[in-house]
Amino acid sequence: MLNYLLKPLALMGLLLLSPILIISVLFIFLEDGLPILFVQKRLGLNKKIFNLYKIRSMYKNTPSLGTHEVSKMHYLKVGSVLRMLKIDELPQVVNYLKGDINLIGPRPGLPNQSDLTRHREDNDVFSITPGITGLAQVLGYDMSNPSLLAKVDRMYIQNQSIKMDILIFIATFFHPFRKKLSKKFENKIMKFKEE
Repeated sequence: MLNYLLKPLALMGLLLLSPILIISVLFIFLEDGLPILFVQKRLGLNKKIFNLYKIRSMYKNTPSLGTHEVSKMHYLKVGSVLRMLKIDELPQVVNYLKGDINLIGPRPGLPNQSDLTRHREDNDVFSITPGITGLAQVLGYDMSNPSLLAKVDRMYIQNQSIKMDILIFIATFFHPFRKKLSKKFENKIMKFKEE
């Protein structure tokens, strides 16, 4: 809902943040050379595979795994800062403008994450376009627990609204809003954990 209203603002934001992108590119190049962009296959709407763009925050020889599976020794020195400030995510605005992803939605998984894919199939998560950020991410659930992640993604789909999307967007950058979302869904998530 909110996703479709913000495309012109997203493009303007990308242009305004281009100086930060240029500085980031320079630091990555100085630390580890080319390429600057990290392109990875991801599963989108109806399991369609697309290329997700990010600023590279890890060394070139890092295995293509989920972030939770990669050791901190693989991160560039500047990479930790880029990830903390979410600067590495900025190229995904191109994916958003292309229609591969929305601003808000379940984070797209890798094709080789078979457990996550199976749980998302069971929970009908591939019925919506994935997002740059989502409810599971702001609540602190990642791909290390595929079953729980898929259930939280389904919970987002069942409760999706413009108000919720705005809250998730703000909570991505401001931690106090995460507590508000966490409180709203804590009982449901506790039940998921007990299943």
